[in-house]
Amino acid sequence: MMRFSPATPLGFLELMLREHIHRARTSDSRGASAVEWVVISAIIVAIAIAVGLILQGALEDKANEIDDQIGGAGT
Repeated sequence: MMRFSPATPLGFLELMLREHIHRARTSDSRGASAVEWVVISAIIVAIAIAVGLILQGALEDKANEIDDQIGGAGT
């Protein structure tokens, strides 16, 4: 059931998405691969968040140190 004409950009996108979903649902071997990609992606996101938090803490510490030095320079 197409909602858009395949001649339009939205119709083409819908056609491509429907074909992709159909292939994903009918292929048995793709399920394990999808789960692996989800796990790998989750690990990468967790690492990125951890690195971001570490950098944020280090930057805040340095910013406070600089602020204290600038504040003490005026006296």
